[in-house]
Amino acid sequence: MAGTVEQKLASQGITLHEPPNPVANYVPFVRSGNLLFISGQICLGADGKLIAKGKLGAGVTIEQGAAAARGCAINLLAQVKAAIGDLDKVARVVRLGGFVNSAPDFLDGPKVLNGASDLMVAAFGDKGRHARTTVGVSSLPADASVEVEGVFEIS
Repeated sequence: MAGTVEQKLASQGITLHEPPNPVANYVPFVRSGNLLFISGQICLGADGKLIAKGKLGAGVTIEQGAAAARGCAINLLAQVKAAIGDLDKVARVVRLGGFVNSAPDFLDGPKVLNGASDLMVAAFGDKGRHARTTVGVSSLPADASVEVEGVFEIS
């Protein structure tokens, strides 16, 4: 039976899928004490296809970018579940780091990353409020529009 957090996600139409495997020489997560570090997750949907591809401000809208960031957050949670087995063991979302594939003059990266932040708050309530960094970059793997990494405190 799914825990409280997964039930909240299900009520929003979100089911966690198998998390994507790393594509290079790194691991998907590392636990150190009560902190769980999740490697950057690009915006792959459950079908394995990119939710948004290309640059924000040059063909990809803020709305599409926010949907991509939300997809990254779902992938983060799938990795957390793979790491600890139960999302109810998350004591707090500590930090998200977001990378936005941006045109040189695109300045709305924080609006894009709200797609990931909003999902964390929807899933965990006040425990989902976190510190965050958003960085515009010139490219991401597979020309993904967004990549998000996370740090979670676990019990």
